[in-house]
Amino acid sequence: LFMLFSITGIVLLIACANIANLLLARGAGRAMEMGLRLALGASRRQLMTQLMLESMLLSLMGGAVSLLVAQWTLRTIGALLPAEASSTFTLDLRWPVVAFAAALAIATGMVFGMFPALHSTRSDLITVIRAGAGQITGGKSAARFRNGLVTVQIALSMMLLICAGLFLKSLVNVSRVDLGVRVEQVVTFGVVPERNAYDSTRSKALFERIESELSAIPGVTAVTSSVVPLLAGDNWGTDVHVQGFASGPDIDNNARFNAIGAGYITTLGMKLLAGREFTESDRLGSARVAMVNQTFARKFNLTKDPLGKYMSTNGPDSLNTQIVGVVQDARYSDVKDPVPPLFFLPWRQDPRVGGLYFYVKTSLPPEQLLRTIPATLKRIDPSLPVEDLRTMPQQIKQNIFLDRLISIMSAAFAGLATVLASIGLYGVLAYSVSQRTREIGVRMALGADGRHVRRLVMKQVGIMLLVGGIVGVAAAVGVGRAAQSLLFGLKGYDPLVFLVAVILLAAIASVAGFLPARRAANVDPMLALRHD
Repeated sequence: LFMLFSITGIVLLIACANIANLLLARGAGRAMEMGLRLALGASRRQLMTQLMLESMLLSLMGGAVSLLVAQWTLRTIGALLPAEASSTFTLDLRWPVVAFAAALAIATGMVFGMFPALHSTRSDLITVIRAGAGQITGGKSAARFRNGLVTVQIALSMMLLICAGLFLKSLVNVSRVDLGVRVEQVVTFGVVPERNAYDSTRSKALFERIESELSAIPGVTAVTSSVVPLLAGDNWGTDVHVQGFASGPDIDNNARFNAIGAGYITTLGMKLLAGREFTESDRLGSARVAMVNQTFARKFNLTKDPLGKYMSTNGPDSLNTQIVGVVQDARYSDVKDPVPPLFFLPWRQDPRVGGLYFYVKTSLPPEQLLRTIPATLKRIDPSLPVEDLRTMPQQIKQNIFLDRLISIMSAAFAGLATVLASIGLYGVLAYSVSQRTREIGVRMALGADGRHVRRLVMKQVGIMLLVGGIVGVAAAVGVGRAAQSLLFGLKGYDPLVFLVAVILLAAIASVAGFLPARRAANVDPMLALRHD
């Protein structure tokens, strides 16, 4: 949230810098008018008030239009959020937010309209009125201020482009993570019958019937279940005691666990490295069994021969559960989290299971099951709600929604900032060329050709781009380090991202500067001098 708020503030600064430049250019064009008003008796305070009111009116009009853009942006954010988050947050405009936007619009109008108003009402009347006979220039201080604002815009745009590139590369890194499962053709959903007053006996009978009914659906190739949903951000853990592993108050013997159904490993495409997986015969009354992953085996010194060893969650004196299988490491609750030490128990051996998540593998398009499963559950018990019905790729996508949200929003804001900065650069250069028409005409009359004039304008672009680029890159390094906790597989910087951002911004700035440079090179010296 802080990151997105900061990015939004930076885009606002760039937009305000553009407005300040426009007001400076407009003020320079009205210098004759302001000089005459002052000469005829108007006070500087009156003129300042008029110009500040114009600036704030402009800001308020922009703020009013922004409410429409904000509503559209909120809908976009809502589409990127998981269903649970969308229902939790209120994604609409409320009066406190509108009041905040109005206050911000007034404040920015005052702050960024102050210098243009001061400059346009300066008291050197004779100079201003005489300048009205020819080209009215904005003065060196105004020119430096305009160039400084554009340089700041370039720096901020460079920083945002690099940050967006880092987040996009982080998202690419997340998408390339080997999950250790194959769930492209799997649909998942949950049922919690204990909320409908089912006892443990009725719940287990219901689970058995659900698996049977789902298996009978045409196209379904496998059905399994688990207590903890896979890659849904949920995880359960407990302390365990393992045969041959010392226990004590200063020893970490915690592990994640999941209670699963028969065929869980095969259905979800995990790899069984040794032993067997659970079957329907692993139920109450049979010998207690467990499976462990590779990280569990390493942590509890079971790498040599884990099969046949005993473990327990009840204490070191009751090692009553035999390890019958070893599973290759796979992501458990979060795509980005390291694989934890994990053991599996069959839920059928648990005397009380209040709810299960089911996984249905199909040879048909999984979207067809999204319509079939609710009807199947309704035949079993019309009062039983189906929770979190989605395909497993959709569940994985929701698991990384924060990465997707930040990447998309930062890329959108960086693109907007770059467009604004390029417009600001073009505006400043175009205005500068128009004000230097006489100078350019004199240069060309004395022998300068179009290439020399283009080089003169592009040199100005190069200086602003160099200074702004260096500052932007330095700022991006700091921001990247501060945002490292939000990045995956990156250390807060990436040479390729920095290089691409520099090339992209340089290309855009060159295009924005080339158009005024070409216009300057096409100035007719006779017309320029005659106009003066």
